[in-house]
Amino acid sequence: QGNMAFTGKYEFEGDENYDDFVTKIGLPSDKIEMGRNCKIVTEVVQNGNDFTWTQHFPGGRTTTNVFTVGKEADMETMGGKKFKATVKMEDGKLVADFPNYRHTSEISGGKLVEISTSSGAVYKRISKRIA
Repeated sequence: QGNMAFTGKYEFEGDENYDDFVTKIGLPSDKIEMGRNCKIVTEVVQNGNDFTWTQHFPGGRTTTNVFTVGKEADMETMGGKKFKATVKMEDGKLVADFPNYRHTSEISGGKLVEISTSSGAVYKRISKRIA
């Protein structure tokens, strides 16, 4: 797989612990409902250590984060908050500290596995590769 391990298009397949996590990070209830079992399509373009990470939400809303591993970048949370973060690569996983949670992404068995942790709540989202 080499450096291009993340490149691809992935569609939401399933998640664990959604409610517990979004409550911990303080998402408003309308956003919580909107995000539940949301068929998010995640599109990743990886060029060495440079990433463009786009999430397409049903209804046409899109969030794009552009970052380079090891360099501080301007990012946006799923709730739309802007912040600065440095994404690191640890054991083949991308690791980012968001304002109130830690997020890891990895490719495992051809699927995109994302884990977010906040005050002991662990949210896992699995997306299958569609392109």
